[in-house]
This record gives sequence, C-alpha cells and structure tokens, in this order.
Amino acid sequence: MWRFALLLVFECMGVAFCSAQVVPYAGILGGLATLSADARSQLTAQGLNASLYKPENGSALNVFAGLHVAQYLSLQANYVWNRNDLTLSSTSSASSLFYEEQRKSSQHALIFDLLIYFRRRDSRLRPYLSAGTGIAHLSSTEQRIVAVSGTPTLPPLRFSSTRPVLRVAVGMDIAITHHLAARYSFSETLRHNDISAHLSPPGQRGLANFQNLFGIGFRF
Repeated sequence: MWRFALLLVFECMGVAFCSAQVVPYAGILGGLATLSADARSQLTAQGLNASLYKPENGSALNVFAGLHVAQYLSLQANYVWNRNDLTLSSTSSASSLFYEEQRKSSQHALIFDLLIYFRRRDSRLRPYLSAGTGIAHLSSTEQRIVAVSGTPTLPPLRFSSTRPVLRVAVGMDIAITHHLAARYSFSETLRHNDISAHLSPPGQRGLANFQNLFGIGFRF
C-alpha cells in the first residue's frame, strides 16, 4: 500500500512539474542568529561537577537560489553563515577546579530545501513552510580565559567539525514588482552539538540554530 501511495505522489509531482512553467529565482537574507545553550551537572561520591555554555546573539547570512517548479512548490539551495560568541565554564566542588573562557564560533552550511507555498504564484503575499537537509561546518576559537583555578580540563584552543543538519523554516514572500519580492524567514537548524562535547562534564543536548532573516529575492 505504501509503495502505491509513494508512486502516486511521484506521479502527481511529475505532472505538476510538466504542466507548470519553471521559474528560477535567487536572493539574499540577513539577520540574527541565536544558538541554544546547554548545561550538565554530575553528582559523584566526591561532590558535584557542573558545566555550561552560554551563547550570545550573532549575525547570520543566507544566500539562496532555486526554482519555482509548480504553483505551490519550489526547490531551493542555500549557503548559510552565522557567527556567535560563547562563554564556556566548568566547576568541581570536590577539587575546587573551575574555569570560564570566552570563545568565538561560526558555522558555514550548504542546505537544500523543499518549499510548500499556501497561495498561488501570482499572489502578493505568499506564506510558505520549508524543510531541508545538508551539511554544516562548525569552528570555535578561544578568545581569552576569564578565570581559572587549578588545572581543569580546558577545551582545545580551536576545534571544528562537519556534520549533517536538518532545517525547518516558515516565511513569507511579499511581491514588490513582478520580478522583485521581499522575504522574511524564521528557521531552526538542528545538528550534533560539538560545543557540548568539549564541556567537562559533557553536555547532552543537540545544537539548535535559530535565525530571523529579512531580505530580497529576484525572479528571472
């Protein structure tokens, strides 16, 4: 049964692609990136160990290009960048070891999205829902040690990783002219948390990247 349903979906998409005029588009968005925080406490026979990181809001950029393949369906490729400051800290009540350090982090991602629109292509206001996947490269560099006691286990001066990501977004295109539109997007990108992995004790939550973006798009 599920095979028949899947085949039917593909056939309907194929008919939509063939019957609709494919329109290429591109644009650029900028705005605010907010990372999720994480913390961990670990009770041992010797005492309590705790760690956390606190991110600051940072800048974000999204350059995109895609195809309007049907009245309500578009395919889109994205380059996404964001930069955020971090404060990492750890303490141990048993050994009186602690540290606090400030870091800078950035992510570069390549993501492919499927956009579902809720109004026709010729509408002035076109809200949409999108989902996509891709890869993201995270890098983090120590800026300065704020405080330290004893010889705690510090994160590396620099660490980086490349991981798969999942992104979901909601947004709206607002037509200005036939070829020009303003766009607003709010997205959440999820990935493995390599920042938490370098805490002591390690954090347990995934890394979520929330982005509020505004910009423009051009239809060719």
